[in-house]
Amino acid sequence: MNSRRIARTVASTAAVTTAVGAACLAYAVAEARWFTLRRFTVPVLPAGADPLKVLHLSDLHLMPKQHRKIDWVRGLAELKPDLVVTTGDNIASKLSVPPLLRAYEPLLDVPGVFVFGSNDYWEPHFKNPFKYLLPATKQRHKPHGPDLPYDEMRAGFTERGWLDLNNAKAGLKVNGLRLDFGGTDDPHIRRDRYDAIAGPVDPTADLSIGVTHAPYLRVLDRFVADGYPLILAGHTHGGQVAVPFYGALVTNCDLDASRVKGLTTYGNEKAQAALHVSAGLGTSPYAPIRFCCRPEATLLTLVPASS
Repeated sequence: MNSRRIARTVASTAAVTTAVGAACLAYAVAEARWFTLRRFTVPVLPAGADPLKVLHLSDLHLMPKQHRKIDWVRGLAELKPDLVVTTGDNIASKLSVPPLLRAYEPLLDVPGVFVFGSNDYWEPHFKNPFKYLLPATKQRHKPHGPDLPYDEMRAGFTERGWLDLNNAKAGLKVNGLRLDFGGTDDPHIRRDRYDAIAGPVDPTADLSIGVTHAPYLRVLDRFVADGYPLILAGHTHGGQVAVPFYGALVTNCDLDASRVKGLTTYGNEKAQAALHVSAGLGTSPYAPIRFCCRPEATLLTLVPASS
């Protein structure tokens, strides 16, 4: 093969590679707006109890002009959930709280609980994307500025009756069932204080639910040890970028990639819990893409364990 033919081959290969890369990027930008609803049935209620519909929302990372996302979230009220759980990273701008409350407005009439994530406290900033390929133990988590108006958001939730579970316990009566909750603040930035909620679950509750933003093993292990049958978390974005026929490469925490999203079982030979990790509805404004990992909300239908 002469040098001219080699040059044409190299140029042709480069052009094809560039075209494929551009197409993948365009698709990834579009997929980040392709919201979907996942559904799972979770057998954790006592015998004879009626099904309970729990809407799990996470990681909206809402920007004020994301009107399509706002409208889509508002439409989830048509599911008529019995309970709403949001596992943090709701906002991404100082101006995001009023649009967020508009998105959640019809859902705030439903009993709800919440915890915060790092991007409820601090505005996101550009990060080296290769950082996410590092093991969780090698990543450094520092506060980012400027601060976001999380107290305004907290007040918007609590004034409508949602319960703040950041390093706290609380209880609700929903459809005749007594639900107990234990929650932690964000483990990803080491704001979790599990000792504040530590102790075995109350066996007289119909169901106890553990809630956290980032599913770090140190928190999951303690929820399981204390006897929580159901744990809800977010943070992972489902890996955000997945490899077709393989799955996510990272979880952005020390949870294994096989549990990066969806409903799995977590625990040990002594105790286990149903773990649901939401892939969430948003992305950082500095990385507005998803690939083979659609943004999602989840409707969990809780049913008796014996059914």
